[in-house]
Amino acid sequence: MKIIILGAGQVGGTLAEHLADEQNDITVVDSDGDKLRALQDRLDIYTVTGGASHPNILEKAGAADADMLIAVTNSDEINMMACQVAHSLYGTTTKISRVRSPNYLKVQEQLFDRDHIPVDVIIGPEQLVTQSIERLIANPGALQVLDFAGGLVQLVAVRAIHGGPMVGHELRDIRKHMPKVDTRVAAIFRQDRPIIPEGHTVVEAGDEVFFIAAKKDIRAVMAELRRVDKPYKRVMIAGGGNIGATLAQTIEDRYKVKVIERSYSRCRVLSERLRHTIVLNGSASEPQLLTAENIEATDVFCALTNNDESNIMMSMLAKRMGAKKVITLITNPAYADLVGDEIDIAISPQQITIGSLLTHVRKGDINNVHSLRRGAAEAIEVTAHGDAYSSKVVGRRLDDITLPEGVTIGAIVRGDEVVIAHGHVEVEENDHVILFLIDRGKIRAVEKLFAVGIGFF
Repeated sequence: MKIIILGAGQVGGTLAEHLADEQNDITVVDSDGDKLRALQDRLDIYTVTGGASHPNILEKAGAADADMLIAVTNSDEINMMACQVAHSLYGTTTKISRVRSPNYLKVQEQLFDRDHIPVDVIIGPEQLVTQSIERLIANPGALQVLDFAGGLVQLVAVRAIHGGPMVGHELRDIRKHMPKVDTRVAAIFRQDRPIIPEGHTVVEAGDEVFFIAAKKDIRAVMAELRRVDKPYKRVMIAGGGNIGATLAQTIEDRYKVKVIERSYSRCRVLSERLRHTIVLNGSASEPQLLTAENIEATDVFCALTNNDESNIMMSMLAKRMGAKKVITLITNPAYADLVGDEIDIAISPQQITIGSLLTHVRKGDINNVHSLRRGAAEAIEVTAHGDAYSSKVVGRRLDDITLPEGVTIGAIVRGDEVVIAHGHVEVEENDHVILFLIDRGKIRAVEKLFAVGIGFF
């Protein structure tokens, strides 16, 4: 597939790395030649230096015969204009644009169509990050919570701890502990090393366990692996920007929310926008303010400013002063590897955004892609098509399907029914199959597995 990526920032660069590894024809456009040279030194890609929305630059990048254009520059306006130019002059088939401003997003249905601004897919990073944090707050104790099939089924990562009923026991014993709840462990990471789970695999304290289950059963499964935290009630948000404000607005009807924002003018805007949230003018790096606002009674402290260093320091301070859980927004991947135990969950906007982008880039009928463990692993939801004669999966039991190494099937969603993956389960046409890949390099093999052919017998 020939793909043009506009913008060589962290999202554009990481996306180029993902797609170049999958043998796509990638061209990256950016006005910063140094960034492009750094990318070209380590990736087999073509680069063009210049304005991403300029017709001559897009022509040089090959827009006339490109299959897809992905606009992820730092400017909403440049991204939208590039899609318009590619559509009007070159008829580019698929155009994806990152749009950050809520002022555009709240009217996106009226703005973005072929008669107005011809963008086929809108990616709103702030919305995606907000949804991710909201799921973490709703599932106390989880390290990551991912939705599939419209939220019917979830993939959850938790840290197994001493005292959990399943710790020290084989995975096959889960059914004995929970005879009425069906679940499957998709993967285990032990000291950052992936383990493909088998029935005889023993869960150890400290393991990062990814399990999949119907949404209604998530809390029961978590209780087997760790002491279940009490439902959160009090949330403190440091940073009243787009993400902080959207999160507060989303959860303020269910939790007691406080937002700390340095800018007085922004505080005034927030106080008018938010109905039940307490808005405080100040810095979350001031111990006196945190003490005055009862940080020790806070269930979740979310550091969501646009400065990584501030987010990390505020989170460490809040944790030491008594916050039960800290969630920290970190855009620099190098920092994410450095943070210690004082930061419970590091949120990467780039990886969340890239997962959403990959949903539209992958071949086949893929409904969801989630990037895991900073891009090392992936979870995908793919629709099975064909029949026993044209498909390698439809009409076959799961234990008869030869999966690529490091790939596991976690669940199948059939209509509104969640079917946890067991060997006797047979895949039917139009099933939504949820797979976990501990090595994203296996994605091509998975795409081939689900491709519909002219008879495999």
